[in-house]
Amino acid sequence: MLSIKENRAKTQLLWIGIGSICMFFAGLTSAVIVRRAEGNWLEFSLPNWFLFSTITIIISSMFLIIASNLIKNNKQPTSYITTTFLLSIAFVYFQFKGWQELTLQGVYLTGEGSNVAGSFLYVLTLAHLIHLVGGIIALIFAIYFSLKKIYSKDNMLSFKLISTYWHFLGVLWLFLYLFLKYKQEGSISFVFNNILSQKNYICNLIFTV
Repeated sequence: MLSIKENRAKTQLLWIGIGSICMFFAGLTSAVIVRRAEGNWLEFSLPNWFLFSTITIIISSMFLIIASNLIKNNKQPTSYITTTFLLSIAFVYFQFKGWQELTLQGVYLTGEGSNVAGSFLYVLTLAHLIHLVGGIIALIFAIYFSLKKIYSKDNMLSFKLISTYWHFLGVLWLFLYLFLKYKQEGSISFVFNNILSQKNYICNLIFTV
């Protein structure tokens, strides 16, 4: 059993990491707003595959919330964590399908015919996916711990850390989806400002789950 000091240290490390990721994406989204204002910005439709990704990651978080409640009642939530893992694979699949559809629209990351608007979209979504891979690996460990019946109401720190990170990735993707979906200049500012105005509520929601 980890001491209270060790638990606190691990939790603080997670939030430092989350804070760093937030700063990274804040920089990227700010760059999008500044660059778009300079002109030569390609307008294109966001594939519905990204909407499917959004729905999938929201549902996956719901399963982790159920899993957390089961652990608090000293029950092993293997099936719910496994379902979250399968939904994460579906999320990755939808991302690749979305990129595939973008190429069919003539929106490329780099090379001839590419535009900075498309490049930013690929960079934002790919960066999120890279961080999501870390979450998927963590889910595999969570499934293993659940199968070994390690989790209990008195020993669920690792699950809390994993679920907190996963919920954060979900909130981050929701922001990115809205940011990219409503990429007109006024809409970008609206989404960006409203997300920032709700940052304290979002952080409290993630932390208490």
